[in-house]
Amino acid sequence: MRITPRRLAIGMSLWIPNLFSGIRVRRFSPDWTGATVELHVNLFTRNYVKTAFGGSMQAMTDPYFFMLVMHQLGRDYVVWDTRGEIEFVKPGRGVLTARFDVPAHRVDDIRDRAEGGAKVLEWFETEITDRSGAVVARVRREVYVREKKRVTAARA
Repeated sequence: MRITPRRLAIGMSLWIPNLFSGIRVRRFSPDWTGATVELHVNLFTRNYVKTAFGGSMQAMTDPYFFMLVMHQLGRDYVVWDTRGEIEFVKPGRGVLTARFDVPAHRVDDIRDRAEGGAKVLEWFETEITDRSGAVVARVRREVYVREKKRVTAARA
């Protein structure tokens, strides 16, 4: 069975760490260039002062940039999420949303730089917003990409 954007969104929403953290994947775009994820702040996902728990906001942004890059590049590349940074701007309440955009031209550039087995480290950024559109947090994630050794060796 081939993984489709719709199946992955459903699977990621039902994945136990996301399901019990109030994280819902609303969509992956059909061409793997974007994703939308929500965090529902409730009794189980809030902190001591009844706002969004920072760990939940970090978790809601964890795998999506690397997954979008990985699906666009295909099986000939090693892709990992290596580092993340978050800046909390204001308390988060209600439903929080993060949108992830990885344009195809950017992945083409990564592919070119990774040719021959070179290690590529690429930063991606997004914002977590509340229902009114106000920024709750700014997030940066670093993605590691390298062409697989079997591919590099086949070209030699």
